[in-house]
Amino acid sequence: MNYHYSMVIQWSEEDRLFLVHLPEFSWQQFHTHGRTYEEAAKNGQEVIETFVEMLKEENKPLPEPRMLPKKPLQVA
Repeated sequence: MNYHYSMVIQWSEEDRLFLVHLPEFSWQQFHTHGRTYEEAAKNGQEVIETFVEMLKEENKPLPEPRMLPKKPLQVA
C-alpha cells in the first residue's frame, strides 16, 4: 500500500544506525531503524503499514497525513 504519511530518518552516531520517526504516529519517538538509509526507509514503510492495519482492525481512525502547504514554496 502507498500511504501518504511522513517519515523522518536521522543518523544516530551513538547507535550507529539510521533511526526512523513517524510524526503522525507520535506515541513513541522512534519506531524502527536500519543500518542503511534505504533499509531504514523500507522498515519505516513496513511499520506504517502495520500501524494502519492495526488501527483499521480496532476500528480506530487513521491519523491525518501531514502535508506541505498547497501554496508553492518560494526559493530565495
